[in-house]
Amino acid sequence: MKTLSYRTISGNKETAAKKWLLVDAEGQNLGRLASNVAYLLRGKHKTIFTPHADCGDNIIIINAEKVALTGDKWESKEYIRHTGYPGGQRVTTAIEMLRKHPERLVEKSVKGMLPKNKLGRAQYRNLRVFVGAEHNLEAQKPEKINIDSIK
Repeated sequence: MKTLSYRTISGNKETAAKKWLLVDAEGQNLGRLASNVAYLLRGKHKTIFTPHADCGDNIIIINAEKVALTGDKWESKEYIRHTGYPGGQRVTTAIEMLRKHPERLVEKSVKGMLPKNKLGRAQYRNLRVFVGAEHNLEAQKPEKINIDSIK
């Protein structure tokens, strides 16, 4: 009986070879940026991509306050949350969120593009978003990438 001389390699957390990547959000459209970052967080750019394992990279996003939205989305896009009390629904527009917490604008859009399960929550923890060009993760030696050349 002949045996196969090759095997399909299934990636897992130990064989992922995670890297730290630095993404500059200045002038980027929010949706396209979030889509490409979610692609990197899931690890779909790697040859050992496995849908059920966390084999994506760690991403650092800087200049979150300089992200762009097209059309009238700054005023019309709404983020809804609930306090948990009766009548506690709160609505925030994108321009208000940019003014108060610009990093949350990017975080919410990336989180919405990840799987809605334990794996998606684990992959979301590999994302760090900073306001301004400075970050406190220089020790990880992140390599700067051009987010437009991902897909």
